[in-house]
Amino acid sequence: MKTRFVVLTAVVSVGLAVAALAQDSRGAAEATIGGQKVAIDYGQPELKGRDVGDLMKQLPPDRIWRAGKDQVSTLTTGADLMIGETKVPAGKYSVYVHAGESGTWSLILNKDLGVPLGKIWDGAPDNMKEEPWPYLRGYTEAIKDKEVVRAGMKKAEGVKPSDLFTMSFAEQGEGADLTLAWGDQAWKVAVQPAK
Repeated sequence: MKTRFVVLTAVVSVGLAVAALAQDSRGAAEATIGGQKVAIDYGQPELKGRDVGDLMKQLPPDRIWRAGKDQVSTLTTGADLMIGETKVPAGKYSVYVHAGESGTWSLILNKDLGVPLGKIWDGAPDNMKEEPWPYLRGYTEAIKDKEVVRAGMKKAEGVKPSDLFTMSFAEQGEGADLTLAWGDQAWKVAVQPAK
């Protein structure tokens, strides 16, 4: 009887973990820039009464945040882009944020698309083992040399506070402003077609 209880408990625990992964909120944003689709796929953490500033104080010393939750957040572009002063070739990139101690944010795109969940969690469900997860600790040591761009962001005005982390595009002429918003924080960066 004791063995059945232990097995049943293990099965229920794994089932709950898989259900939690399946229910995680994913967000998406799209824009047409330079005549091509630019798309972002990202996890949407909720504040649930927490403060963004307090959460950012818990970042590792390199101050890198994964710009979402769970699976790696990605930006895919069919066109070459200009983000800040840097040309970003067409392709798919992982998305991170450098949240400086002074409160400033920078958008980071990286060629490294993450580490398969099965390599960092022995209990990963079969359907999730190959899904890419971001580098949660040690970004600087692991993949900083694969950064494509680290562009300073400006505070965005007029964005309503949100419990759910969101990324959105607002098309501006041939380009778009990419805004990251969470709680009372909102930051944006211009994304333009490369010339």
